[in-house]
Formats: sequence, C-alpha cells, structure tokens
Amino acid sequence: MARISKKRKEALAKIDAEKAYTLAEACNLVKEVSTTKFDASVDVSVRLGVDPRKANQMVRGTVALPHGTGKDLKVLVLCTPDKEQEAKDAGADYVGLDEYIDKIKGGWTDIDVIITMPAVMGKVGALGRILGPRGLMPNPKTGTVTMDVGKAVTEVKAGKIDFKVDKYGIIHASVGKASFDSVKIEENTDELLQTLLKMKPSAAKGTYIKSIYMSSTMSPSIQVDAKSLIA
Repeated sequence: MARISKKRKEALAKIDAEKAYTLAEACNLVKEVSTTKFDASVDVSVRLGVDPRKANQMVRGTVALPHGTGKDLKVLVLCTPDKEQEAKDAGADYVGLDEYIDKIKGGWTDIDVIITMPAVMGKVGALGRILGPRGLMPNPKTGTVTMDVGKAVTEVKAGKIDFKVDKYGIIHASVGKASFDSVKIEENTDELLQTLLKMKPSAAKGTYIKSIYMSSTMSPSIQVDAKSLIA
C-alpha cells in the first residue's frame, strides 16, 4: 500500500470530504492545499446528466476565460501563404503548411493548439490518427478551422479554451493557476459553468449538472456545491 506523504495528509486534513463548498470557498481552499514547488494548474471536473453516445446530447464548445489560463500556449497555424503574415502578427508560434504537416507525420507534436483554414483541411485531415488522440485536431465547432486565423490566434493566446464531454459525461477544463488570486479562479470557473448551463441540450432530462469538483495539480479534490451555482 502506498504511503501518504506528510504534505498530502496536511492537505486532506483541510478538506471536509462530506461537504460541498461554495465556489468562493473552494477557490480559496484549492490555493491552500496546493503544495507543489511549481505553479500548479487549477482544474475543474463537471459531471453532466447527458448521454454523450447520443449526438443530440453531446456538449462541446469554447469559452473565453476572463483572466486566461496562465499558460503560455504554443500555437501552430497551418495556412496558405497569403494568411501567414496575419497569423504571425497575431502571435502564432509556428506558421506554415506542408513543412509542418511533414513534421507532424514524423512525430512532432510539441504544440498546444492547431489553427487552420477550411481550404487546407483536406491535407490536415490526413493527420487525424496523430492529432485526434492528442486533442489537437482542428474543428470548426471550437473555432480552430476558420478564415479569420488572426482572430483565432489572438483568442487562444488570451485564454480561450475548448471543452468536450467525455464518454463518462464529464467535462474537464483548466481554469487557471494556483498563483492566481482566488477571485480570478472563481470568475474563470463561473464563466465556464455559466457557458455549460447555456449549452444544456434540450434532449437532456433530469439533473443537468450533477457534480463539480475542483483540484490543483497533485492536490486532493474539493466538491463544489452545484445547486447554489445553478440557483
């Protein structure tokens, strides 16, 4: 049986496993129990009352976090030459087409987001087996397949994230860093939750948001009172 470290014991002692905290309380607490030497990510897991196997209950979209994610995302833009300067001016880290497609085929995936254009999706689609499992495949629904590549890069760099319900009906998203003050974490989380509420599928019956848990990298999870947020 694995031993529990002293720091984890201290973190567990601060959390009442039977209590559902308010969002503000959870945001304060997640900072207290984050003990990593690096700046840990703060993540939220939301279990939805949907059946993701049914197309009319799939929940997928994007949200612009008001305070960003705290991460310096590496963005690759796969585009035609006439759009390259627009992408570079917006702050894209890598811009091109065929040379990067060849690099990806060779195993290079040292990027966080790929943005492309409808006109080149034929070439990008061939990378599905590599990009799909890594969550890097561009998709019109997340705004990463667009003619306005400059705007897309700017939004991603500013803190726009995409989310998709997994096969268990859970949304996983990063809402900031442990170094953020608790108000910023709270406002980012609330923006995500309000977006999810607006996206409730009409086919979903019963309780929509079943549970919400917040944690930082390597910290215990904290239950958030979903009912108070919905109200």
